[in-house]
Amino acid sequence: METNLILEGFKFMGLGMGTVFAFLIIMILSINIMASVLHKFFPEPQANTTTPSTDTKNDNSKVIAAISAAITHHREG
Repeated sequence: METNLILEGFKFMGLGMGTVFAFLIIMILSINIMASVLHKFFPEPQANTTTPSTDTKNDNSKVIAAISAAITHHREG
């Protein structure tokens, strides 16, 4: 009763790799189905396509002022 250990090793390797491959395929399919269901019931909000107003300039000046104050505070110690 001689068994070829190399052949048995390849059988187990194929079985293991096949199991992992099947699991990954099932996982990817379930994630895609879940994403499509979520997009159906909870669609993403549409982006506002109007032109930005002058509020953006005020917001940028506030950000610049905050950054400048932070740098000054950091340099002082």
